[in-house]
Amino acid sequence: MSNYLPVTHVIFDMDGLLLDSEKVYLSSMTDVLLNKYGKIYTDELRVKVMGTVPLNTATILVNELGLDIAPTDLMEEFYEVQLQRMVNVPLMPGATRLINHLSENNVPIAVATSSGKETFKVKSADHQEFFSKFHHIVLGSADPEVKDGKPAPDIFLVCASRFDDKPKPGKCLVFEDAPNGVTAARAAGMQAVMVPDKVIPIEKTSHATQVITSLEQFKPEDFGLPPFK
Repeated sequence: MSNYLPVTHVIFDMDGLLLDSEKVYLSSMTDVLLNKYGKIYTDELRVKVMGTVPLNTATILVNELGLDIAPTDLMEEFYEVQLQRMVNVPLMPGATRLINHLSENNVPIAVATSSGKETFKVKSADHQEFFSKFHHIVLGSADPEVKDGKPAPDIFLVCASRFDDKPKPGKCLVFEDAPNGVTAARAAGMQAVMVPDKVIPIEKTSHATQVITSLEQFKPEDFGLPPFK
């Protein structure tokens, strides 16, 4: 018998979970911080900002590194570098199989990402068919209903409310790669499957409902969803 509660709806984070885009964020931020400010983008900082909306990311970095720049300006600098590098970002292992499976079995699925409109457009350009399978996509940085970014629960509550049948939070399962995202999902009253980046310390994964090393490992029947054939 599974310790997990059955769900009816599934919500996915995007960066580092569906799309292998964390590498782009890592290289962009490392380059900007080192080349322009002589600062090291440590693993500890990465974990702190992972999953946050761009302005919060920049604010944390300005404060932690003592940078003499407005967070909005730092955000713009990251944004310009990232946009050039976000082309042809591949999907994560197991993402296509899982999304196709849930879609074919009529399980309502959605995306809740901290991305903004422009970066989402660039990142999803090569994966139109993949993203067309989602009922809706919530862009945390651009959505007026999402008042606070992850680790606040807003994005997941807004996302759940946009399914046609407006499921209760307890009926939604969230997939996340970042501790901030798992915190947000749990605060929203949802179970969270975490596929953590290798850089994340084990203690930062303890609040997840389930931890797996890849989407390929996920067993839908654990949460009362149709099993893979």
